[in-house]
Amino acid sequence: MQKLEALRNRLRFRPSPPQVMAFGFIFIILIGAQLLSRPVSIAEGTSIPYLDALFMSASATCVTGLPVLNTGIHFSVFGQIVIIALAQIGGLGFMTMATLFALLFRKRISFRERLVLQESMNYGSTEGIVRMIRKVLLYALVIELSGAVLLSSYFMLEMPAGQALYFGIFHSISFFNNAGFDLFAQFPERASSLIHYVEDPFVNVVSMLLIFLGGIGFIVISELVTYPKIKKFSLHSKVVLSFTGALTVIGTIVILALEFSNPHTLQPLSAAGKFLGATFQSVTARSAGLSTVDPGMLREVTQFFLVLLMFIGAGPGSTGGGIRVTTFAILLGAMIAMIRGREDVILFRYRIAKRQIHQAIMFTLLAFSIICAGTMLLSITESVSFLSILFEATSAYCTVGMSAGLTSHVSDTGKIILIVLMFVGRLGPVTLAFALNTRSKKELYRFPEGKITIG
Repeated sequence: MQKLEALRNRLRFRPSPPQVMAFGFIFIILIGAQLLSRPVSIAEGTSIPYLDALFMSASATCVTGLPVLNTGIHFSVFGQIVIIALAQIGGLGFMTMATLFALLFRKRISFRERLVLQESMNYGSTEGIVRMIRKVLLYALVIELSGAVLLSSYFMLEMPAGQALYFGIFHSISFFNNAGFDLFAQFPERASSLIHYVEDPFVNVVSMLLIFLGGIGFIVISELVTYPKIKKFSLHSKVVLSFTGALTVIGTIVILALEFSNPHTLQPLSAAGKFLGATFQSVTARSAGLSTVDPGMLREVTQFFLVLLMFIGAGPGSTGGGIRVTTFAILLGAMIAMIRGREDVILFRYRIAKRQIHQAIMFTLLAFSIICAGTMLLSITESVSFLSILFEATSAYCTVGMSAGLTSHVSDTGKIILIVLMFVGRLGPVTLAFALNTRSKKELYRFPEGKITIG
């Protein structure tokens, strides 16, 4: 009898938290694809292949925003609501949304569910995770509601009140979750994304604030809220805020210098417009994927620079992607320490543990390898320039959603490759974080140290 019970326990499938995350995202993507492929989701007079519906569902759930179809033209209001709902679930995490319903119905959160929540939020421990989820939901509601009010009130100057309210809510959710979807193509005289507002300071500032808050992560948002009271930031928040600011400033300067004389992007704009355009591309390239200039018209050197910004990405536990600014900070600190002949990596007078340095190196190499593999596969299936393919593959894996024009014309095989890149990019960071934080077994012996010539 005991042997039979032991056999049953072995055969019983108990998914680990990373597996729960993976299966959960796959399930949501498939449900979204089914909804988006239905006639009720499709704009009148148009038809959508199932693969395109699957692609849009994956893009929304992975908060990437790469579109094979135009959200404002090819989908009905119901379809648009499905897309933005998927972006909300994908941005906050499906376990966070499930916890919301559990809290509303006063259900107890089990320890196993807390482990999955820890995984989804990239949180340090299970202690206080439910309290953190409450804060996440509150912060997201307040920020998105504030953004919706600001954008809706502004859009009322140029469209009916009902449409302005709908546009404000849709784009506030899209911008905060770094999803990159927009509805502006509904206006025949306008280009998609925010190109129409390239010189509009109000829309630019509100959009960049939403993108910034979505990209720094909820842990940092929580510390920003409590800072006036405790007057202190953790090392994590210091690194995220300082490197986010530095990358934004450097990105603005570089883009402004490279595109200043480009007649297809910044040259026709006023001095203030040039600055706004360069700043917006610098902010959006690391997570959001929106544009106030056409990415396909940027100079090749600028596109490659944006690839680097996309690769670095946003903060951990945020709605953005990439290798994360903290990973980049550790790698940069390690390089400086090596050049100066120091053994320890120091950030803000704190020594970084060797384990975290190894994690940063491993995660960067893994991301680099996946992007290279995706780029090589797309180079086989697509007949466009290599830089355009690299741009699209990086944008997909880093869940940015900025497109140089390839996605709207990509082949069916290319769509499948991009779907896989988006899924792995959205799931990979949290899955790796959980895997690396598991308790390691103590080795009973060590191999002798060997030396390899480097450089």
